[in-house]
Amino acid sequence: MGPALGSSSVARVVSFVKGHGTENDFVLLPDPDGTLYPDLDAVTVQRLTDRYTGLGADGVIRVVRSRDLAAGRDVAADAEWFMDYRNADGSVAEMCGNGVRVIARYLWDTGLATERDLPIGTRGGVRLVREQTDGSITAEMGRAEQVRQQAAIRVTVGGRTWPAEAVVVPNPHAVVFVDALDDVGRLLEQPQVKPDEAFPAGTNVEFVVGRADRHIALRVWERGVGETRSCGTGVCAAAWVAMRRDGAAPGTSYTVDVPGGRLVVTEREDGVLLLTGPAVLGLSGRITVPM
Repeated sequence: MGPALGSSSVARVVSFVKGHGTENDFVLLPDPDGTLYPDLDAVTVQRLTDRYTGLGADGVIRVVRSRDLAAGRDVAADAEWFMDYRNADGSVAEMCGNGVRVIARYLWDTGLATERDLPIGTRGGVRLVREQTDGSITAEMGRAEQVRQQAAIRVTVGGRTWPAEAVVVPNPHAVVFVDALDDVGRLLEQPQVKPDEAFPAGTNVEFVVGRADRHIALRVWERGVGETRSCGTGVCAAAWVAMRRDGAAPGTSYTVDVPGGRLVVTEREDGVLLLTGPAVLGLSGRITVPM
């Protein structure tokens, strides 16, 4: 039995698996038939992801069949499995590029899925995932969409302000090119993004530098989490903007370094972005969660 989270006279035991993609880490809650956590709420997610009193993670992934989740039936009829994803604060996200590789790793390693090309449902649509011969995993991330605004988008951190590009992949992102990643300081507070109407539901913010030809690096602030070691959709957004800045042709691959490792983004001829990188499973067990 794992440690108790907080104190409560009413609690339940939760089985979990920890996993990460370039150190963007998650608590996976196996719930194949959708009966264990039908009422997964923000408070439970916050208790699980707390790095001092819980397991610690950037988010929670409920592993559930699409047919057993109302949202899954709506957007993932062609995928048996659904990634029911929550940010660390309990808010729902459209997609998670590192998380979709981690859930695929879990499904393959447990024998719940055997297809080499594995479709996984998300709130941003179905994503096809494939394991490469070197053990890395490639996920189809869909197309990026640049969001045009009447007013220029500006991002401010620590008294410094930069212009930004608004991109949806399908999570919203404000992509900022800076001279050095240290320019944003310790990034302990949420960046200020203006105008307010540019991202009414909030946004991730990527601070990007060029490293070499077709090679960038970034730091990211994730809405609902804070600064994280990696962000799959953010890496795709940053690479897509860099490709446009560089005039790169479709079919080009960009290497992207994040604090937690390295990912590769390729834009196919049809505009679909492919994200390739590691997915690792680690600690597993049970934890008592107060209700």
